[in-house]
Amino acid sequence: MPARPAAPPAGGLGWANLGMDIVSVNRVRRLLAQYGETFFERMLTPGELADCRTSSGLDVLSLCGRIAAKEAAFKTLRVRGRFLPWPDIVVRRSEGGWPLVELHRAAAEMAAESGITEITVSISHDVDYAVAVAAPIITAAPIAAPAPIAASAPISAPSSYVSSSS
Repeated sequence: MPARPAAPPAGGLGWANLGMDIVSVNRVRRLLAQYGETFFERMLTPGELADCRTSSGLDVLSLCGRIAAKEAAFKTLRVRGRFLPWPDIVVRRSEGGWPLVELHRAAAEMAAESGITEITVSISHDVDYAVAVAAPIITAAPIAAPAPIAASAPISAPSSYVSSSS
């Protein structure tokens, strides 16, 4: 039997490991009925849970979307033998309403190891399922200024080589 093909490692310019996940709304409803909201406090931060609330209570579709987004974001990291650090991947609602991914602690370390500086995510949900697709943002290492050229007079670096810290 042929060996299983290996996926390319995460990171590197021109390469992005997309992540995708789907969550069953019925399954989440069953978990919510069986264990209550505290079950989801292990996966979502207080801010994420607040983003899922409406005037009538917890919006299950929003909850499912957040769970799918976290899973999808984790899949972009392509790490072996590591569990999803649920509280370290935070999916919040921006002022414009679209989801934003924040990486903290273990998730930020995994992303840095993969050359990922940010993760963007899109969430969609309907009656039965919520889905999310995540894409990493990989930035190139800063271009080093060229070595000084020996000359009789000092040479100034062109303005394109001067960088400002952000």
